[in-house]
Amino acid sequence: MNLERFLREREPSWRELERLVREAKRRPERLGFGGVRDLGAHYRAAAADLALARRRFAGDPVVARLEQLVGRARHLVYAAPRRRLALGRFFGTDYWRLVAARRLSMLAAAALLFAPALLAGGWALEDPAAAGGLLPAEYAAVTEPRPEGADLGLSPGEEANFSSEVFTNNIRVTLLAFAGGLTAGLLTGLVLVLNGVLLGAVTGLATDAGNGRVFTELVIAHGVLELSCIVVTAAAALRMGWAIVEPGRKTRAESLRNEARPALAIVLGTAPWLVLAGLVEGFVTPEGLGLATVTAVGFALGVVYWALVWWRGRVRGEPAPSL
Repeated sequence: MNLERFLREREPSWRELERLVREAKRRPERLGFGGVRDLGAHYRAAAADLALARRRFAGDPVVARLEQLVGRARHLVYAAPRRRLALGRFFGTDYWRLVAARRLSMLAAAALLFAPALLAGGWALEDPAAAGGLLPAEYAAVTEPRPEGADLGLSPGEEANFSSEVFTNNIRVTLLAFAGGLTAGLLTGLVLVLNGVLLGAVTGLATDAGNGRVFTELVIAHGVLELSCIVVTAAAALRMGWAIVEPGRKTRAESLRNEARPALAIVLGTAPWLVLAGLVEGFVTPEGLGLATVTAVGFALGVVYWALVWWRGRVRGEPAPSL
């Protein structure tokens, strides 16, 4: 086949492909079902023509023309669904379904966190001197006796540092709990228990010192959501750990790989909620809105999060996505 015959026989198909690309305007769905089908057919033909032109007519302008045309059409054929749509589906549906699929793991994570917190809180109320020995220096202000109705006596800078320490600790706990999945869940469990003991001891000591109300005002607005994030992330880690302990018919490495991808997706999907909790801590807590208001804010955030788990996590009754 010479160049003249090649152009005469194939150029009508190229022109049709050019027309489809222009009409699509980066959105192949504009073409309708028939148009998308024709787009695919003409694209494949143009790609084959390009391969032939490179072999037989190298250096001729027709090669550059076909390269440009095939390049323009390629993203319409292979780029759907678009990345932003995939991200929208993840944050709108897939993330919540992954979380909802880990109910038992979440119950285990919650038990490992809150059971030690209750026990440590009771211990701190019964024996504050002994419990105070566990308290890091950053939390010491909560144990200082105050007149009834007084605040913790912190300056704005000290209050910001205290809140920042709480938030930073919760992020640290979240990341450590997730990483602990690689230790068959043992480190995850240990992190949850230790953080629960710290949470309970601080709450109990603040209450014993008469500072329970002010302490609650400092942590409740963001604390409900932060603790929810810790539980969810730890649940993903526990599932990773269980994949190592009980791999089923797969090898442990294969089982871990299969569970690690959705676990990482849960961590990434939870990160914006931790950021939201940090924003609440930075802009709501310092305002001194009162116990009733900050409690309402804290539980409202928690209700929104868990309502989304319930609602978006059971879309059309489909199973959780496999990533």
